[in-house]
Amino acid sequence: MKLAGMQYLHLTLRPALEEILQGHKPCEIDPVKLRDGENLETNMENLRQYVDRVFSAITKSGVSCPTVMCDIFFSLREAAAKRFQDDMDVRYTAVSGFIFLRFFAPAILSPNLFQLAPHHTDPQMSRTLTLISKTIQTLGSLSKAKSASFKESYMATFYDFFNEQKYADAVKNFLDLISSSGRRDPKSMEQPILLKEGFMIKRAQGRKRFGRKNFKKRWFRLTNHELTYQKSRGDPPLYSIPIENILAVEKLQEESFKMKNMFQVVQPERALYIQANNCVEAKAWTDVLTKVSQCNQRRLSVYHPSAYLGGHWLCCRAPSDTAPGCTPCTGGLPANIQLDIDGDRETERIYSLFSSYMSRLEHMQEACGSRSVYDGPEQEEYSSFLIDDPQETYKTLRQVMVGVGALEREHAQYRRDKFKKTKYGSQEHPIGDKSFQTYIRQQSETSTHSI
Repeated sequence: MKLAGMQYLHLTLRPALEEILQGHKPCEIDPVKLRDGENLETNMENLRQYVDRVFSAITKSGVSCPTVMCDIFFSLREAAAKRFQDDMDVRYTAVSGFIFLRFFAPAILSPNLFQLAPHHTDPQMSRTLTLISKTIQTLGSLSKAKSASFKESYMATFYDFFNEQKYADAVKNFLDLISSSGRRDPKSMEQPILLKEGFMIKRAQGRKRFGRKNFKKRWFRLTNHELTYQKSRGDPPLYSIPIENILAVEKLQEESFKMKNMFQVVQPERALYIQANNCVEAKAWTDVLTKVSQCNQRRLSVYHPSAYLGGHWLCCRAPSDTAPGCTPCTGGLPANIQLDIDGDRETERIYSLFSSYMSRLEHMQEACGSRSVYDGPEQEEYSSFLIDDPQETYKTLRQVMVGVGALEREHAQYRRDKFKKTKYGSQEHPIGDKSFQTYIRQQSETSTHSI
């Protein structure tokens, strides 16, 4: 998530955290820790505003979540729902445990570690970020007895501000969006998930040979399966567009119909032209439509920014209604996506973790062959391991240990070659270099032993 989601993390949290760090308002809500001159109610209101700001930034960021993360969340959600069929909330909690607890909460708690702040925060601000992080974690967990989950009574009292259904609904809508996008099989989920709905004005698509292409107000409904519209809310759908048939979602130039806030949903045969109530709604619809369709295999790379009227496209004047687009698709993604991550350093950290815990990995590998893993605690030393698939776990651990061993041999050979080519007293190994002296001593001991 750090590799794939750093840009998303910055896009979501940076504005809110900068506002909090610059404001530096007192937010201590523990009566025992209040400073002289501080008011408990004022501090609670300051903290509530900060939590609301961060919570809103997170729950409205679903359309920006990277596709690879959405793909993993979808698989995780499906696996959890299949495994725990009696728990209706597990498809939410399985995902929230990763996105809230392991992604957003650490970044809020220590923004400097994620390049969200230039340096460590002072004790007062660190305390504020700790309180915000704890509240956001609890909001995202969707636990039924949230107030009881706090050890501190003052946190339970503060959480009463957020004990409303709108917060749970916002979390569920956010989790629905990030875990139903980027899927490979759009019909694999039993129940479609409602992502957005509302009235908009659409232009008739001309599906009837002699039909009039006028504009009509319709109730639009978007799920992770399809986009439909009907005359009124609750009526049967008049038309349905499967998500896999959406080839592009782009703005429509105002000159096409002399109407503002219009966008187009491009299908294989035609484009559906829609007008939203305002620019905010138009952007919200295009963002969420782009999000759910961005993994379609047939997505277009070019489109027509204007409509086909009077026997030609208004944008490029091409006479054929099947002419390829003349403008690159935007895709709804930021144009300057950059990963500020040192790949070599991250790889080195992974290697060092495996190397440091090699004894534990070997112990786990031995446990895979113990009867206690299969039939119960026969040996005390292995009874603590809970391994679902011992055979596959054994193979995986073996591959990890073989890889780490190969890296260690390569590194040892590299050091030997480097020391052989480097003279003592040179710039690389100056006089007094302990590492070189240690290497010389080891080499002499090895040669003496061989003799």
